[in-house]
Amino acid sequence: MSIEVGSKLSGKVTGITHFGAFVLLPGGVTGLVHISEISHSYVKDIHEHLKINDEVTVKVINVDKDGKIGLSIRQTMENPNPPSGERPYRGRHGGGGFHRQSFEDKLSRFMKDSEDRLQALRRSESKRGGRGGRRG
Repeated sequence: MSIEVGSKLSGKVTGITHFGAFVLLPGGVTGLVHISEISHSYVKDIHEHLKINDEVTVKVINVDKDGKIGLSIRQTMENPNPPSGERPYRGRHGGGGFHRQSFEDKLSRFMKDSEDRLQALRRSESKRGGRGGRRG
């Protein structure tokens, strides 16, 4: 059987390391599922997700010239939290809205906040007699 990029296959987990899991594919060839390709969520310990002899469905994501086969379990599953391209903005000033700020928007907000702080600082200094003045 020919192993082609993009094909989905069933296999058996034959080995687990700190960086991934080895899966025996049809035809007696072995591929590697890197730790980042095991789940849509962060995987700290592979043993929490896979065990030796587990039957898994994998997708072939690459085949190197030297015969190494890269596999993914994650790409065979539906993502429970698909990226929407929009992140909630929860800045210091509340914000709660769902919008992506451009660099210019962030810079403008930073400049305004900085100016507001400087004005407040100047007001408080003028109330207490300025900088470094001696009291006597």
